[in-house]
Amino acid sequence: MSKLKTDYLVIGSGIVGLSFAIKAADHGKVLIITKGKSDESATSYAQGGIAAAIGKKDFPKNHFEDTIKAGAGLCDEKAVDILVNEGVMRVQELIELGMKFTRNEKGELDLGREGGHTKNRIIHAHDYTGREIENFLLEMVRKNTNITIKENHMAVDLITEHHISKNKNKNKNEKVESCFGAYVLDDENADIYSIVADFTILATGGGGRMYPFSTNPSVSTADGIALAYRAGCRVRNMEFIQFHPTALFYKIDPVFLISEAVRGFGAKLRLQDGSLFMKNYHPAEELAPRDIVARAIDFELKKRGEDFVYLDITHKSDEELESNFPNIYNTLKKKFKINMSKEYIPVVPAAHYMCGGVIVDYDGCADLKFLYAAGETASTGVNGSNRLASNSLLEGLVFAHRAFVHSLKLKEENAEKYKKEFEEQIPEWDKGGAANLKEWVLIKHELQELQDIMWDYVGIVRSTPRLEKALRRIDSIYREIRDFYNRTIITRPLLELRNIALASQLVIRSALNRKESRGLHYNTDYEENTSPSRNDTILEPAIYKKSHFNNC
Repeated sequence: MSKLKTDYLVIGSGIVGLSFAIKAADHGKVLIITKGKSDESATSYAQGGIAAAIGKKDFPKNHFEDTIKAGAGLCDEKAVDILVNEGVMRVQELIELGMKFTRNEKGELDLGREGGHTKNRIIHAHDYTGREIENFLLEMVRKNTNITIKENHMAVDLITEHHISKNKNKNKNEKVESCFGAYVLDDENADIYSIVADFTILATGGGGRMYPFSTNPSVSTADGIALAYRAGCRVRNMEFIQFHPTALFYKIDPVFLISEAVRGFGAKLRLQDGSLFMKNYHPAEELAPRDIVARAIDFELKKRGEDFVYLDITHKSDEELESNFPNIYNTLKKKFKINMSKEYIPVVPAAHYMCGGVIVDYDGCADLKFLYAAGETASTGVNGSNRLASNSLLEGLVFAHRAFVHSLKLKEENAEKYKKEFEEQIPEWDKGGAANLKEWVLIKHELQELQDIMWDYVGIVRSTPRLEKALRRIDSIYREIRDFYNRTIITRPLLELRNIALASQLVIRSALNRKESRGLHYNTDYEENTSPSRNDTILEPAIYKKSHFNNC
């Protein structure tokens, strides 16, 4: 196979990719590629729920204020306004489609509360909301004859004018304006071919696997961010990595998350000597924003030379806990032999969410025409320097919808027709190289080294000397990976390693460019800046020159 053609190419099968595909399928053929199984996405691991102001005593303005406060001065207020207002409609739409959320005895939605929220507004399906939404949307997708899913398929690179100009032996540094689809690896058949699409959306999630301890699944290797940056798109605020405060302290990959909703239900954090400590860090104590709770835990652990703190919810009964948190309660009890109604839960922070990403406008448009990005891959401006709990699934729904609506507008204008002259000129992938398994073993070891560097030097608390040292070492690793990539047969592990290394570079460079401590970026060499004024960190690829936001 050398080339496929589709109306819509969706890269990723989480809440963004699936919800976009379902809507787009009414207007054309949709092809979803996912590098593993269809249900293996960060969405499936989301326990808490979806934040939306649908309670009787809650309003979008309340949700807006909480989001802005959590973002510590870096939120785009217009983007947040879109999120909290349109988010209510998107959640109601999901319910009308048939998604079942947990309800109370009166039949009303059971609204939970999490850190940073001043109201109970977390709509959930017990404590496995993401998994239920993933399965619900996948069922709809599989029934739709206009949607095809290709599992074990991974995007290698986005197709742009750059590839066409190379084929014509023109200046490879000429202006790059459009996305024509992607070169894709069929992992099972070790084949790379092109998928040409009128519209492409990056829905690949984040890059938590840059770190050795992460709540993210193994597929979270920053693929969409790396694809877009290599193709010439800007990225923003990559330094803001959210560490979830309460991952189970146990050697398992990915680490098991203890949802923030457990603290919303009354759980307290205790040191190993049993004493409470969050009252020393924030008036909201355990319900403070995630960056504050994670830093407090990190500080206490380093001060005492200990490996974990405890989460205590032993004042609740077995019946209450199993009813409200069936997944967490039963997993802890059966798999880890911890009865959370009688025993403290050992917890530690773990890499959880990327608040930065590919710069998009309010319609999800990236810097290349016909290219969209949404969810954790994108930087919409919603999250600022710290994402408010349970805004992630909502953001995915809202901006996937806006991207779909925008693509319809372009379709009606026949804007995609301008691309036809280029499609025939797209070259086949040059497979080149030969497998060098002996050398691959050496390169593979560099993943562990990379993760250790990120954990030790680019973690919850940073310093400029540590960041500079990390950048020197990551730069060296990335050069070796690129050299090996150019000389060998391409595989999924190699692509993931290349993407993780590039994303790590972007995180460190962004962190060095931020001369302050703010939100999730805490540098001991700089005072914390609480100013409400925005000062985004933007990294722009140097090899391409183009106008930004070409209206997709």
